[in-house]
Amino acid sequence: MANVLGDNRAISYQGCAAQVFFFLFFIGVEYCFLTIMAYDCYVAICKPLHYGSLVGSRACAQMAAAAWGSGFLYSVLHTATTFSLPLCQGNAVDQFFCEIPQILKLSCSDAYLRELEALLLSVSLVFGCFVFIVFSYVQIFWAVLRMPSEQGRHKAFSTCLPHLAVVFLFISTGMVAYLKPPSISSAFMDLVLAVLYSVVPPALNALIYSMRNQELKHALWKLMSRCVSEAINFHSTSADD
Repeated sequence: MANVLGDNRAISYQGCAAQVFFFLFFIGVEYCFLTIMAYDCYVAICKPLHYGSLVGSRACAQMAAAAWGSGFLYSVLHTATTFSLPLCQGNAVDQFFCEIPQILKLSCSDAYLRELEALLLSVSLVFGCFVFIVFSYVQIFWAVLRMPSEQGRHKAFSTCLPHLAVVFLFISTGMVAYLKPPSISSAFMDLVLAVLYSVVPPALNALIYSMRNQELKHALWKLMSRCVSEAINFHSTSADD
């Protein structure tokens, strides 16, 4: 944000390491929270009578602590591995922030082999969460399709499908950004992928879960109606002039 507001595009080595650490930390926590949201949907739809006991305040605190702890370990692992590599190709990162794939391009030829070791250690977390999400949604869809009420099915799908779309966008773009071979990389593609997996999912999460609030829906609809009305009045006034 400071680079956008000013003319300086430089960042210190320590600042770049800190940026990578916090970026990976929040990305890891976001992924864990998406997994927890899938579990929340599963309990709400498949075990509604046990929701209070399975997703109580104590369970929520434990899941939040596990998410923060997993994100911290994931971030420490990759940051330490990445910045232990020597930079042999200069120090200009071709991205709007310090991102591991872009830093690895500046390192020696064996950089991807060493990063692969860290990836193999963390794949259990990523794959485990992914399997859990898939299993949860298989159970959810099976329960929803057996609902006798069409209104109930519509309500369940409207709750779960936006979350599933965010999960798919987050996982697919993140995997492409970090696992694609360097030969198919381009500056524009790297920029688009970075925005898709780092900016869009958190923004959509806030929008999706806020739109379940009826008061917010009413306020947003009122604001949009006012903007349309003002635009129509403006054009009418301009035409008269």
